[in-house]
Order: sequence, then C-alpha cells, then structure tokens
Amino acid sequence: MPRLENRVIVIGAGVVGVTTAYFLAKSGFEVIVLERQPGPALETSFANAGEISPGYASPWAAPDIPRKIPGWLMMRHAPLILRPKLDPAMITWMLRMLKNCTAQRYSTNKARMVRLALYSQQKLAILRQSTGISYDQRALGTLQLFRKQSQLDGIAKDVKVLERDGVAFEVLDRQGCIAVEPGLAASKEAIAGGLRLPGDETGDCHKFTTALAQLAEQAGVRFEYETSVDRLVMNAGMLDRVVTDRGDFIADRFIIAAGSHSPRLTRQLGITLPVFPVKGYSLTMPVIDDALAPQSTLLDESYKVAITRLGDRIRVGGMAEISGYGLAIGESRKQTLLHSVRSLFPGADRSDEAEFWSGLRPMTPDGTPIIGKSPVPNVYLNTGHGTLGWTMACGSAAVLNDLLVGRPPEIESADLGLSRYQ
Repeated sequence: MPRLENRVIVIGAGVVGVTTAYFLAKSGFEVIVLERQPGPALETSFANAGEISPGYASPWAAPDIPRKIPGWLMMRHAPLILRPKLDPAMITWMLRMLKNCTAQRYSTNKARMVRLALYSQQKLAILRQSTGISYDQRALGTLQLFRKQSQLDGIAKDVKVLERDGVAFEVLDRQGCIAVEPGLAASKEAIAGGLRLPGDETGDCHKFTTALAQLAEQAGVRFEYETSVDRLVMNAGMLDRVVTDRGDFIADRFIIAAGSHSPRLTRQLGITLPVFPVKGYSLTMPVIDDALAPQSTLLDESYKVAITRLGDRIRVGGMAEISGYGLAIGESRKQTLLHSVRSLFPGADRSDEAEFWSGLRPMTPDGTPIIGKSPVPNVYLNTGHGTLGWTMACGSAAVLNDLLVGRPPEIESADLGLSRYQ
C-alpha cells in the first residue's frame, strides 16, 4: 500500500474517533478508521447517559472523595464499586487519582475540563447547523439534584468555576426543582435543592455517532469495521504501519482514539498511557406518562446517577466500578439505577421493558482527556474522556484537527496533552 502524505488512520470508531475522522475529512485529509466492532459507537458510546453538560464537567478526583469512599462502599445503592486486584496499572492509576484529590488540583482540573467542554458545545452547535444532524436532541438544561442540605451547601467550589467561566446557572430550592422538572412533584423523596445549568443539552450519542459516520463516509472517510488491530510496527522512530487481522494499513499519521483499550496500543510504542477503565451502567426504558417523566437531564447527586429524556425513552446511567476490563452486569447495579429513577419519577416508565447495559469509560487520574501529540512524532492521542466523551467529542476533534493542519488550536490546549504526566 503506497504511503500518502495526507493519509491519517484513526483507531477507534466511538464518538471521539468518528468525530475526529469527520473533522479531518472536512479539512482535506484522506482518513481511514479502523474499528473492531461491526459498526460505530457500539462500546462506550452506545448507551451512555446522553447528557451534554459542560458546566458539570468535573473530575472524579475531588477533595472530599477520600472521605466519602468508605461510606460509599458500605451503601446498598453505592455510586462507587471497588474490586481491587494485583494489577500494577490499576494500583498506579488509583494512587494518581488520589493524589489529585486536593482543592488546588481539583480547581485546575475542572477549569480545563470546562474550557474544553464549552468549546465542544460550540463546535457541536456549528456542526448541527451545517449538517442538520438529528439525534433526539433537547436543549432544556441540566438539574443537579441534592437530596441532602449538606450536598447543596458543598457546591461553592463548583459555582466559583462557573462564575469564572461565565456559565449561566441557578441555585434552586425544592419548588424551583419541581418548576423545571414537573415530574418531581410526584416524588416523596426529600429534595434539599438543586444546581441548574440552563444551557446544557441532551441527545442520543449512539444516534449522533451513527449519523455522523454516514456523513463522514460521504466526505470520503473509509471505515474498516470488524478489523482488530494486532500490532503497531515502528520504523526509524516512527509508526510505520498497523497490522490487523485484515491486512496492514499504512499512513503518514495515526490517531489513537480507542478509549479504554488505548493503553494496550500505546505500550507497543513504548508509551505508558495513564488511562484505566471505569465501568458504568445504564438502563433505557420507554416513557409511559409524559407528565411524570423527566423533560431533560437530572443528576441524582446521592447515587451519581443521570436520568435523561431521549425522545420517547428515559436513559438512566451512572455509577463507577473499578474492576478491570470485564463487562459482566450485576443485578444490584440494575436495582441502583431503578431505585434512583423510581424514587424521583414514580410511574414515568416501563421498567419491565428496560434494556440494561454496561460500558468501560476511559478515565485519566485527573479527569481531563489526553489530546495531542505523543512521544512518537507521527502518532496523536485523543482518549481518556471518561464519562465526558459525548460532551467533549467535537471540541477534542477540533483541537486535534488544528494540530494536524498545522495551526494553533482555538483554545488553550497545551495542558490537555500527555506531557502533563511526564
């Protein structure tokens, strides 16, 4: 296969990989996407919570996390499930995450996450306007709901970041929460109040990615599905080719956007990537009573669960399980999701028709994705988005596209790169 100077190979066809491929194709690159699944967005992007919430872009590594972990592990409906193993990657990642649990690091990490997420929302709006792409989108804001007064009292650090970045927000009491989400009126749960971001959006990430992959194909992107990457072959300090079960693929530049599986690839290049899978779960159920159902996204702070309206469906997603790469689904996780939605929106859905799903979120210790050049000159990284791949996909793609084109990105991006770990 002849090498072409403008050929780029993207490894991974989740929302981040497909969006990156689309942006590059529109800039004139010849793009090939390698994906082991039979279609786009069939792993982490398939059934996520559906929220596009720049203002809520926050690292899991918060100052109060070490104090909360013991209590969470004892809860019946725990937001965090920890199954430690004698795995050096897991241990190193957890220690690095705990090291970021300081007020100063939280503020720094959240600020750059919000910066990227706000930029991404702008790019998504432009993409939607220019293409007419449809994905069950709504723009009715997001409500972070607090069942306890102590939770409401603890939002000061996040409000400071919102004020600094000019993000519109509202602090609401119980009645204010019901005013924006009328279905809460039927709930008998204690509601201390909420933090609402009226500019947030919702949408089906799988529908978006599938539709964008079709637009990308029309722009010249070649998708090679059911293609597993076996080896990355170096030559003279550069990545020379990708060896797959369907032959070799050669390009001038390569982008690794393989989510939680990115570290397996970068190890072959001598690069240690601080990304580890954190499993999440979701339920998708049909709405049976619109008056009782959520109208946008509600974040149940007590259980770290998002309840999102997607057309005539409700998506309930959340929790964080640190256990490795397994995708087994436990009944107790399903019950936690059901408890959250049933307690806040009783009678809104048909849980007997629920589709239960789990996926691996590629998390970095500081919460910020890794976007930009790698130590190998012709290899770029776009991975580690954690729970925010949908929120940050368009902005991440735009940043990487600018780097490959050779122009400065429109936002500060130096602190998004791997170099912050080196």
